[in-house]
Amino acid sequence: MIPSPLAWVVTLVAIQRLAELVLAARNTRRLIARGGREVGAGHYPLMVLLHGAWLVALVFSTPADRAPNWLLLTLYGLLQLARVWVIASLGEFWTTRIVTLDGAPLVRRGPYRFVRHPNYWIVVAEIALLPLAFGNWPVAVIFSVLNGLMLRHRIGVEQAALAPRMAKADDAA
Repeated sequence: MIPSPLAWVVTLVAIQRLAELVLAARNTRRLIARGGREVGAGHYPLMVLLHGAWLVALVFSTPADRAPNWLLLTLYGLLQLARVWVIASLGEFWTTRIVTLDGAPLVRRGPYRFVRHPNYWIVVAEIALLPLAFGNWPVAVIFSVLNGLMLRHRIGVEQAALAPRMAKADDAA
């Protein structure tokens, strides 16, 4: 039996996310070794749970034989290119945790030239778009709301952690 498009897509997304977690853990260890400090660690397990639950909910609440909307799936694929751009732009500073390294310059290249927190914008679109590509609007709505609540908290924590570095960057400009 040939796996359904849903099975292929969710498997690929899960592999991608696991690979990103490996890269993020490596970068986190390196930043901490250089004197970086993690902030907001308390919400991190909830964020990982949210993202994992999103994929699980998609699998268990979507008929396996449902044909995808190929346009929406293509848009989701394009978001992955944007995700790679974000990761490449941050380089050694990209991590799934909030780690700040005093004295390190803020990244202002790539998508960071145009918008703050581009990765979060991408995640917002991904969480809605992938379920919608399989006609599963309830998962899109529920996890978009939960992700919005998570991001509201996370962005506040991140902004507070980056504030001293932002002030230095503003003073230097």
